Amino acid sequence: MKRVLITLSIFLCAWSGPSLGSSMRFNMTEGVSAVSRNVYDLHMTILIICALIGLLVFGVMFWAIWHHRQDKGAQAAHFHESTRVEILWTLIPFLILIGMAVPATRTLIAMEDTSDADLTVQITGSQWKWHYRYFDDGVEYYSLMATPQAQIDNKRRKGENYLLEVDRPLVLPTGKKVRFLITSQDVIHSWWVPAFAVKKDANPGFINEAWTRIDHPGLYRGQCAELCGKGHGFMPIVVIAKPEAEFNQWLSKTRDEQLAAKEQEQKLLSMTMGRDELMALGEKVYLGHCAACHMASGEGVPGAFPALKGSQIALGPKAGHLDIVLNGKAGTAMQAFAKQLSLQELAAVITYERNAWGNDKGDEMQAKDVDAFLKGKSM
Repeated sequence: MKRVLITLSIFLCAWSGPSLGSSMRFNMTEGVSAVSRNVYDLHMTILIICALIGLLVFGVMFWAIWHHRQDKGAQAAHFHESTRVEILWTLIPFLILIGMAVPATRTLIAMEDTSDADLTVQITGSQWKWHYRYFDDGVEYYSLMATPQAQIDNKRRKGENYLLEVDRPLVLPTGKKVRFLITSQDVIHSWWVPAFAVKKDANPGFINEAWTRIDHPGLYRGQCAELCGKGHGFMPIVVIAKPEAEFNQWLSKTRDEQLAAKEQEQKLLSMTMGRDELMALGEKVYLGHCAACHMASGEGVPGAFPALKGSQIALGPKAGHLDIVLNGKAGTAMQAFAKQLSLQELAAVITYERNAWGNDKGDEMQAKDVDAFLKGKSM
């Protein structure tokens, strides 16, 4: 009886549409784009058709069982096949399927039509973060999960958006057709934002296309929807939709900030950071980019990710240590961080790894050392 009640409650929530279904989280979200609403309407249409078929079939079946039961003296009829009945119960399901296929095909075709886009954004997944690049606008950045490690370790109370918050969300304009080019740097990921009805796999060496046109400003969340390794649950997606004028202001400001950051980075090459500054910045960078694999303690995950505590990399030559951080290691989950971190951040994290957890190598690295290495000069 309990299972029957649960099934009926789920059915009623789905039947009721967004008012009850969305609040109870049993139904699909209606979304904020034309395609997402088409998907929702298609879902409700197919659900109603299936429900009606179920009611009709089971209604006839239970009526026949009740009215032709043995205690009423019913006798089993003896008959052979009927060509007319065979044709009917083949033709009727065929027509029903055609009626379902037509709106489904229209919706699928609309979902795949990425032509005449107003803006193109390349989305690249990697273990375990997203990279966004705005074509023809000179703006690109990484988006990392912003949930503090202390919450993950149950040392602090979990926030409202636990594991669903990022440091830099993807910003998009409303009312404009945005094309997504989705790919991966390492393994298969999947970029999924339910409010847009967009869910596309990010495959290494291949580009998938998707699109959306957001109708309402707001903040929309999603997640990686493809099991991609240890940090799969730590790849949230946050999209902020702004009116066109506000988006253009944000894009112009971000472009200027990135250009200024590059100019500032060149000025920093002549500066020398103290050991304490390097260690503080290095710890911040390490916890944000490296701790997911190598752990905050530097002890790694045996059999999966090597330890940095007492490792030959962290205690060996600085050039070899820097090379693997800059360029990654082929055939492993170790990524290349040359384009992800600034020269100062790279110098700081190298210094931190060589002097944290009891490594106590005693040396340090400056931004000018990283720059010299990138230009092929000896350190």
